[in-house]
Amino acid sequence: MLRAVDEQGYQQATPIQQQAIPLILDGRDILAGAQTGTGKTAGFTLPLLQRLQHGTVNRRKIRALVLTPTRELAAQVGDSVRDYGRHLPFRTAVIYGGVSINTQIAKLRKGVDVIVATPGRLLDHLQQRTIDLSAVELLVLDEADRMLDMGFIRDIRKVMKVLPRERQNLLFSATFSKDIRRLANDLLDAPTEIQIAVNGRPADGINQIVYPVDRQRKRELLSHKIGAENWRQVLVFTRTKHGANRLATQLEADGLKSAAIHGNKSQPARLRALNDFKSGKVRVLVATDLAARGLDIERLPHVVNYELPHVPEDYVHRIGRTARAGHEGHAVSLVCVDEHRLLADIEKLLQTKLSKEVQPGYAPNPRIKAEPISKGRSQRPSGKRRNARKKSRSTPSRNPGRGATAARRAR
Repeated sequence: MLRAVDEQGYQQATPIQQQAIPLILDGRDILAGAQTGTGKTAGFTLPLLQRLQHGTVNRRKIRALVLTPTRELAAQVGDSVRDYGRHLPFRTAVIYGGVSINTQIAKLRKGVDVIVATPGRLLDHLQQRTIDLSAVELLVLDEADRMLDMGFIRDIRKVMKVLPRERQNLLFSATFSKDIRRLANDLLDAPTEIQIAVNGRPADGINQIVYPVDRQRKRELLSHKIGAENWRQVLVFTRTKHGANRLATQLEADGLKSAAIHGNKSQPARLRALNDFKSGKVRVLVATDLAARGLDIERLPHVVNYELPHVPEDYVHRIGRTARAGHEGHAVSLVCVDEHRLLADIEKLLQTKLSKEVQPGYAPNPRIKAEPISKGRSQRPSGKRRNARKKSRSTPSRNPGRGATAARRAR
């Protein structure tokens, strides 16, 4: 493992790794609070692999399970397990929806030691009895707050019911809400709590700036900034899938090689867009909040909030894509008059006023009045999400089995 760590170019452990690794090696349950980009994936992957070395290797039994909220994050964690374990005899399978389940079944039949999965597809395998979790020794819930926010709590509890009672549990979350505390009480046994980042605060090293601009001129200003300042790798966030597609098409027309990534894209298309972005073939990647916590792009220099999110915490998760692992980053927000309330909510969360700068030639027209942000251009505010989910669950479906399966695959 030390050779694998050295091959990845890492010389010094991050604070979350320094605190988490000894506790995990000691067999303790932990509740860890850490923002993205702090090295938490290695913080649980390395001790997980070391603990597996001390047991009996049986490739017909899954010994470690990592649950993640999105396909992208599952793929990233799977890559980490593969990279850190490349000189070890363990097999890993990554399981998520949007791709053939038969390919995954074939890999499971060959025997694996570590599973990295999204909850929906994992339940599909459990229902089809193509996976056996009876020998799991270690469970990791990565970005647990995001999983709860996406409505995965019932799926998580279903998975927990089929796991052995005697196991080690690790819960990682960017925030410690009441729901997270409740889940931790159910899941963890006398856990040690680790808190690296201050709740609601972005990582250090991010230069945040707001450009006031009229709604109709956002795309023009974005193209101008990318071209005039020669931004080579830019991750742009919109609120909706349709908005992401439209903006990517417009930027292409401006001569900027762009791609969109969101939940309606097939998994191969999403991976292709992400790989093209990482390699430099695509200059601008336009994403919905699906990607806010699932992307790990080394030294990503620029993140742009083309539209501010309704949930202030999502702003922190978005800009957390840059300034990772000690590097500096640039976070730009294009804010129109409609979004002044959203900006105020973000500043309240951050407990600071963000720097504002009017780009010459793009000063907002003071005669334009604010308009409500329609549901078609937004996501439901976090305060209403839970009630909406309860309401939808209490409404019977014409074909509940099919609907539930489709929903899990979409996730």
